[in-house]
Amino acid sequence: MRIVDLLKKDAVVLHADVSTKEQMLDLLIDLHSKVGNVSDKAEFKKGILQRESEGPTAIADGICIPHSKNSAVKQPGIAAITVPQGVDCDALDGQPSNLFFMIAAPAEGSDVHLEALSRLSTILMDASFRERLLKAEDVDTFLKDIDEKETEKYGGAKEKKDIVEAPEAPATGYRVLAVTACPTGIAHTYMAAEALEEKGKELGIPLKAETNGSSGAKNVLTKEEIAACDGIIIAADKNVEMARFDGKPVIKVKVSDGIHKPQELIEKVVNGEAPIYHHQGGADTGASEGDGEGIGHQIYKHLMNGVSHMLPFVIGGGILIAIAFLLDDYSIDPSNFGMNTPVAAFFKTAGNASFGFMLPILAGYIAMSIADRPGLMVGFVGGYLANAGTTFASAFNSDISVISGGFLGALFAGFVAGYLVLLLEKATEKLPASMDGIRPMLIYPVIGLLGISVIMLAVNPFFSWLNQLLSNGLNSLGGANSIVLGLVVAGMMSIDMGGPFNKAAYVFGAAALASQSDSGYMIMAAVMVGGMVPPIAIAIASWAFKSKFTDNDRKAAPVNAIMGLCFISEAAIPYAAGDPLHVIPSCVVGSAAAGALSMAFGCTLMAPHGGIFVFPVVGNALMYIVALLVGSIIGAVMLGLLRKPAAK
Repeated sequence: MRIVDLLKKDAVVLHADVSTKEQMLDLLIDLHSKVGNVSDKAEFKKGILQRESEGPTAIADGICIPHSKNSAVKQPGIAAITVPQGVDCDALDGQPSNLFFMIAAPAEGSDVHLEALSRLSTILMDASFRERLLKAEDVDTFLKDIDEKETEKYGGAKEKKDIVEAPEAPATGYRVLAVTACPTGIAHTYMAAEALEEKGKELGIPLKAETNGSSGAKNVLTKEEIAACDGIIIAADKNVEMARFDGKPVIKVKVSDGIHKPQELIEKVVNGEAPIYHHQGGADTGASEGDGEGIGHQIYKHLMNGVSHMLPFVIGGGILIAIAFLLDDYSIDPSNFGMNTPVAAFFKTAGNASFGFMLPILAGYIAMSIADRPGLMVGFVGGYLANAGTTFASAFNSDISVISGGFLGALFAGFVAGYLVLLLEKATEKLPASMDGIRPMLIYPVIGLLGISVIMLAVNPFFSWLNQLLSNGLNSLGGANSIVLGLVVAGMMSIDMGGPFNKAAYVFGAAALASQSDSGYMIMAAVMVGGMVPPIAIAIASWAFKSKFTDNDRKAAPVNAIMGLCFISEAAIPYAAGDPLHVIPSCVVGSAAAGALSMAFGCTLMAPHGGIFVFPVVGNALMYIVALLVGSIIGAVMLGLLRKPAAK
């Protein structure tokens, strides 16, 4: 089966008018439904979103391949769109994606279509081919280019038996071997194999890659090849058979590293930098903890898993609470502001309910990132106890007042819960195999619950004290201190536009907002204005300093300005990536100035997101606009002065 057999003409849209990831996914799902590939759009979308939650399907280089093996799929198929202006899909290289192929694979039945899907993933690694697809003016040309590329790579009518054919072994054997695998085994698996084999050819180092795809292992490594090679690269995000590599040098990394770092991985093996692998029995994962990523990256990954699941509760609840304040009558009862009128009380109640889940969600998904599903319940309970501030004293005496451990307590609970469950898994791994079903259903939840409850009731007094100390400190901020704080958090929003610094500042603002205090509202205002500045500053600079920007830069300026007004800092990423030494410092200075002014003017914000759409709930809104304008102009002028004239 060839790619064009799965990609029907009516399932292709060129130059699609979408601007968000959600719009992109909905359009592709609609195309699948239109050509009869899926029987239940809602069920298919559920599968697509589930795969997205496991990690970005936006590879890099503008490629995004959302996919799902799904019971709602009637027949295998592909839907495709091009979006020249790009869509932010959390790609691994931080760049917008503009070439989208959504793969619909049936949950059961023949796997004959998987060859075509693997071929698509492989040929998309060719940059010139991707460029041709983006420039295609009509669907017929688009399909013709795909068919010609497939023929060039794999030949014509003759179908190959294996998804990835084993290259002919050189007389000296393969110096480097690889195994690639991803959770669904459809796209990333074959892209990593192709990248490694092509880089091996380029470096003159014979390399063979085994793919653990949906239809099983292909291009399987033999005992003789393993014995003779210099080392093995495991680029996988799921379990692979590891016992065969005992005693050999092995590098274990994420499948994305196989796609983006093939030369680095190959050179580590050839240079003897791969550690010797010793198999200890049982299943082993490709990208294990500690392999291919440092401790700091692991902690950040676990933290971001919790934060990403928490943010919808923060944003949804925060905006509803802000609406409640907007609709309420302060004069009725100032002490009950937000609940004085029925309409306001409705919004405040709903918003508070969402806020109530915020910390348990944070802790639960941090724990799940560490210990998989067994950690989820233990983390939830730890987060709940941190939020409640329950101690041994208050548990035995209801008259004793408690103070919530807050955000810091929930962070602690999430990490402790995750590693507690890992400890239980390690402690029970030598139990008889007949008890394997009892471990996740009885031992982990019961002992995990008892353990996290004891720990949190013991440490909650410390976190309650620390949280109260921080709250008092924030509430006492004034004058120069608050200005410095606003300068720092707003400047952090522009350091990496969506990266660790940006997220750290935003999470700090969201945590301050949850305190529902004036100082917390001021911090949130400074954070948001800092995130709005970079795209607006770049847009202003492109208009005021035309010679410093290309025609394409200036054409994109209006969109950049709009995205900045909507508090989408990521709109500045393409400019920052192309000219980081000039763009990033300019944006940081502009954002820092805006945040400092917002604090100096006493501006407050009761919503955690929304840009200009939540300006009606901003305290001292006029001066907030002044802070935004001044910061944007400072950033624009600095950028215009620093940049060199653009090439004609």
